[in-house]
Amino acid sequence: MGRTRGTWNTKGTWFAGAALAAVLALTGYAVLSGGDEDSDAPSKAGSSASASASASAGPSASYAPPEDWTEPTSWSALPRGERTDERGSAVGYPQSTEGAVAMMAAANTTVIDAETSNVDEQLRIYQSYIGTADQSSQNAEQIELAAIQSDKALAKQVGVGAGQPLPPGAYVRSTVVGYQVIKTSDTEVSAWLLARVVQKNGEMEKEKGSYTRTLAGAQWEGGDWKLTADATARAQQDVQGTAQPAMAAPGDAEFNQAGWTAVRQAS
Repeated sequence: MGRTRGTWNTKGTWFAGAALAAVLALTGYAVLSGGDEDSDAPSKAGSSASASASASAGPSASYAPPEDWTEPTSWSALPRGERTDERGSAVGYPQSTEGAVAMMAAANTTVIDAETSNVDEQLRIYQSYIGTADQSSQNAEQIELAAIQSDKALAKQVGVGAGQPLPPGAYVRSTVVGYQVIKTSDTEVSAWLLARVVQKNGEMEKEKGSYTRTLAGAQWEGGDWKLTADATARAQQDVQGTAQPAMAAPGDAEFNQAGWTAVRQAS
């Protein structure tokens, strides 16, 4: 699970964190890494793995933690955006550290399925969450072209032709399960994000899972938090020479040892 991914569209994790890393990669400041695992194997991620991009994140009433479950020492119920924009993205986060992290988490939450392509998701995230200075027709075109190639790769994996909808039951979902704040102020926040990504290639196929670790920076702009290349560059400078936090599932002792704060869905 510790294999480092140098690019956001590496096979196996090209979706993982793509909503965030794909955009920041245009500037060379994205740091994304991930590892493959079998999500049917015992995992203390429990409901976090299956929740993915669903509205419910956290154990159901009938959920029983594994015997070796280690309760995360730090939890956060990240605030919700106060409204939905015309692209269907939650926006309008509070001007606080958790508000900035909540925006970053939203920008790293994606669902690719028969109705929504990676192109759809990449452009939605780009348009909703990227700062004005980093938006341009050239950047949008690069995002779209890269996402088209990703969609082609996924189509090949699931056995359909390029441009065709995914088969019933096929999906790729990413959701943030933990974070670490690096530096914070009233107008700028940087953080590591830990995301859980699951992929299923059809109704009768086995679900596979992996984790990703992404470095991001956000600035307060126009009454909301936005991802920016400048803030992410400063975050990269701030972590230079320090070890990246280890990736581990919530419920693993390593999750606490690495210093992650677990994400709980706000009510």
